[in-house]
Amino acid sequence: MSGSQPPPARRRPKRTPTPRHAPQRTCVGCRTVQPKRELVRLVRRADGSVEVDPTGKAAGRGAYLHNRLGCWQVALGGRALEQALKAGLTEADRARLWAQAEQYSDDDD
Repeated sequence: MSGSQPPPARRRPKRTPTPRHAPQRTCVGCRTVQPKRELVRLVRRADGSVEVDPTGKAAGRGAYLHNRLGCWQVALGGRALEQALKAGLTEADRARLWAQAEQYSDDDD
């Protein structure tokens, strides 16, 4: 055993960092999948009211829309938003959401 040396240690190749996973959500209006941060979240609160959630973290059932007027028109014009939130919209909620929708245009960002 004299003169016998162990084989040299193998070096592990360096790992390249993998990109972080971005949560994906579907727009209720146009049904396209986008990263969560690119969509506007609407939330149904425990009391049944529906509001825009700017933080994306409010408690309640959420639905997502693009910041395009066309998506808001589809969601508010039919029952798509009500089905996504599993709740009916009151006239006050609907009026508040239409006012929010008016700030958007149909231009692609």
